[in-house]
Amino acid sequence: MKPFIVVPDGFDKTLFEELKKNTALEVHPTSKVSQEELKALLPRIDGLIIRSATTINAELLALAPKLQIVIRAGEGTDNIDKILCAEKGVKVANTPGANNNSAAEQAIALMMSCLRNTPFADKTMHEGKWEKNALTGLELWKKKVGVVGFGRIGQIVAKRISGFEPEVLFFDPMVEKSDLPNTRKAADLAEIFSTCDIITIHTPLMAQTKGMITRELMSMMKKDAILVNAARGGIVDEDALYDILQEKKIRCAGFDVFATEPLPANSKLLELSNLIMSPHVGASTEEAQFRVGEMAVHQIKEFFVNSNLLNEVKGK
Repeated sequence: MKPFIVVPDGFDKTLFEELKKNTALEVHPTSKVSQEELKALLPRIDGLIIRSATTINAELLALAPKLQIVIRAGEGTDNIDKILCAEKGVKVANTPGANNNSAAEQAIALMMSCLRNTPFADKTMHEGKWEKNALTGLELWKKKVGVVGFGRIGQIVAKRISGFEPEVLFFDPMVEKSDLPNTRKAADLAEIFSTCDIITIHTPLMAQTKGMITRELMSMMKKDAILVNAARGGIVDEDALYDILQEKKIRCAGFDVFATEPLPANSKLLELSNLIMSPHVGASTEEAQFRVGEMAVHQIKEFFVNSNLLNEVKGK
């Protein structure tokens, strides 16, 4: 029998049609299925290509005895129990690098939105108001920018904003130096949080980084400072973030990711006028989704059709 492949979380239409045309594979006819539909399909599935909506946990794996490979169409794999997959002989792969540029640009967009309060300006204009006096912002030019996590995405952010001539401090145990001008490694997180005007987070979510951005660190920030998180929810203590923003101890924060996603309707974060939010759309550009899908299609073909072993998960 042909390997049965399911793509439950949505996919580029052109690439999905290409995948379905492969005569060596049986591909479920729709590129998005509900979790209930997926549950019914699990006993037959040999391969899964997922995004962030599907969680690969013990319950799912128990219902999928034929599953051989899970490909995360994206970089972050925190929605996959990789240890249990290894125990069950299920390969896990991702598509490292495909959405890096889009994620970096989203962080910069949040950064600029915080500096100039563009969402508030747009909202009030649509309400027929002219709130010019309430919209005095800050420039990015010559600011001190702290980058927490200086891997591929953090480095892209630093490179993209270099035209604004910032002083960049980064913190990353795995990176010692940068070739970018006016960029140096900080002694520790305390130096970044106590001295930087803008702090942007680009670390993966893992045991070492969960809750890493603590109340103590955020309390060190300047009153006009800005905190941006377009990496992963759970890295920042959201209770502490709420208190600090509610008390206006910092100017603003821009978040694309949250500890619980979707963000609950009763979340107290929704009360904050100085928190600019987006629904985890860092990788949601047409270009990134095409690159991610292209890599995932290649990997599934390599695994089932060309019988080549895939590399283990790279990156986050």
